[in-house]
Amino acid sequence: MIRFDLKCTDNHVFEGWFGSSADYESQKERGLLECPICGDGRIGKAPMAPNVASRKDFGNPAPVPIPTGSPPEPVTAGESDVEITPARMVAMLRTLRRHVEQNADHVGPKFAEEARKIHYGEAEERGIYGEATPDEVEELRDEGIEIGSIPWLPDNDH
Repeated sequence: MIRFDLKCTDNHVFEGWFGSSADYESQKERGLLECPICGDGRIGKAPMAPNVASRKDFGNPAPVPIPTGSPPEPVTAGESDVEITPARMVAMLRTLRRHVEQNADHVGPKFAEEARKIHYGEAEERGIYGEATPDEVEELRDEGIEIGSIPWLPDNDH
């Protein structure tokens, strides 16, 4: 799954989560994309910087194609002024983890292999998550395979 930074004509930047690039294009063509801040329907992709986290930075991050549809906790109009506290960030990351687990297939250490199969049409297109080494992540990106890494927090405080 893929995460794109999106931008409306008022220059509000926000995230969009899609099953594939084609899914993004389809939703855009059907007028289903809307700025969560101002409601503008004229949406395009914003420039994105890659986000590669090392395991030492986040414990055990899981490279994942990003979930289909809206983020688990979409930002609504006026919510952009809300302070993101560490506790809120942890809650959001746990919500994201549950969303990924419910909407994608866990492929474990075969993530890079399975991501390539999907990218090259050798396996059905679907959301997957699992583990990949930093070298595998770099190779996938060099091949043009869009993936992301997220901090994989435990479901509870223990």
